[in-house]
Formats: sequence, structure tokens, C-alpha cells
Amino acid sequence: MMVRFKTDAKTIWAHYVLRSERLALPNMTAIGASGIDLYARDENGKLRWVGVAKPDKKEVKQAIISDLPPAMREYAAYLPLYNGVESLEVGVPPEAKFEGLVPRTEKPVVFYGTSITHGASASRPGMVHTAILGRHLEIPVVNLGFSGNGKMDTGVGEFLVKIDAAAYVIDCLPNMGPAEVRQKCGPLVKLIRAARPETPIVLVEDRRYAYSWILPARNKYNDDNHAALRESYDALIKEGIKKLYYVPGDHLIGEDGEGSTDGSHPNDLGFVRQTAVFEPILREALGRK
Repeated sequence: MMVRFKTDAKTIWAHYVLRSERLALPNMTAIGASGIDLYARDENGKLRWVGVAKPDKKEVKQAIISDLPPAMREYAAYLPLYNGVESLEVGVPPEAKFEGLVPRTEKPVVFYGTSITHGASASRPGMVHTAILGRHLEIPVVNLGFSGNGKMDTGVGEFLVKIDAAAYVIDCLPNMGPAEVRQKCGPLVKLIRAARPETPIVLVEDRRYAYSWILPARNKYNDDNHAALRESYDALIKEGIKKLYYVPGDHLIGEDGEGSTDGSHPNDLGFVRQTAVFEPILREALGRK
């Protein structure tokens, strides 16, 4: 989730209560899993990073940034990636102006995926590719990443189509095998297309494991998964499904092994690289060339 507001405050505080006392994960920092990540719009209109809350307990009360030069600015605060938030207050000095911003009216890009979509293992909430793409495209994003459970289920698809989306991005292959991809991809795409005839649908191959160069079985798993998705995509195109797009997976986190935290989940470099692969295809799907 993302909170948007305007203020001329010199200091911005976050006071929030987390659902779980488990602040970090083995492959994820406490800031990424449980922190608040603050961006501000600069003089050129670009959202740029400002600072983070650094959680050390379930209830967090910290100044995110201090000594700001006086100016009315727009801010965006990304909420934690893996910990729930029971309550959140943004604090400013008594003399400061503070304005909430009305919700944006643009249709969102809806991502349905796995722990990678969910945000593992970004170092902070604003570094997930879904968040970066939201900033680059200036568009709302709905992140429906389910760790270990992104499996192209039509039951989830029935909820996806209730959202009037600008595009649907289906990125479930890291949680699936080739047989499951062949079984589930077609029905999910057809369900979405029947309910939303004109909305672009983007199918995404899984990233190639960072250690696949030395583990042939992992490399073959990626090969077989990619082949299954390509077959499903080609069959859907042959059946006349329109506005269907495809993201290859081989270069999603790079080929040098440096784009991953644990071989599977991207680090910040991996998410930046993934953004670079996604963005031109999303721009084409959205008609934003």
C-alpha cells in the first residue's frame, strides 16, 4: 500500500503499529519487511527517495526525515512489504500544513504473482519492481503477490476481474511447474478476457535462477516452464485472444548472478533490472510508447 499527502513540514514522523513482532525474514531486512519508505516529488515532478522508518519493535515511532528546507511538497509513503499494519499516523510539527490527497482516478495495473511480486527480497518497500513501475508510469498499482501461492488460480481470477484495471500482469511461474502452467494458463486468461474484453493481459516467464549456470536441473526447470508458457500463449493467440502480451524471463534479474539475494528472489539490483524488462512491454500494452 501507498499513502500520499502534501506538507511543508521540516520534520516528518511515522507512528505505526505492526501486526507481527517478527520484523525481518531470513532473506529480507526489517526495513523491507516492516518499514515505511518515504518518497517526495522534486522540482521536476519526479518522485525521489527521502528516507525510511527503521523498525526495532512492533510499535514504531520515529522521525523519517528532519531539517527539510521549507516548501510544500507531495509525498508518497510505501507501507511494509511483509508485515501487516494495524494503524499508521504521519506526524508533522504543529505549525506545519498537512493535506491528504484524493485517490487517483486512473485505472491501476494489477499484478498477480508470487513472493517476488509480493516484494521478497527488496531492501525497502519502494524498491519492488511493482512500486518502481508505478513511479515510472505515474499509475496506481495493485500488488497481489502471494508468497508460495501464486498459481494462476481461476478462483483468484474471479476477484481480479472485479478490478477495472488498466492491465493485468500474470507473473506466477516461480510457484508453478510446466504441467500446471499448461493446465491453468488458458482458463485464467479466458476468464479475464470474457469479463474484461479490452483490458491488456501480460504473461510473464519466471526469472532464471541465479545459480542455474552451475545447477543443470534448475536451468532445465526454467527451460521447461518457459516452453510451457510460450505454448499456452501461442495457443491463446491462435484462438483469437487479443491484447495479450509476453515478458521473457531470461534477463529479468540479469545473467551475472548479482541480481538475487538467495538465487531465487531479486535484490534491489534485480528489481531494477526486472523493471527495465517490464517497462517497455507495459508501455506498449498501455499505449504509452
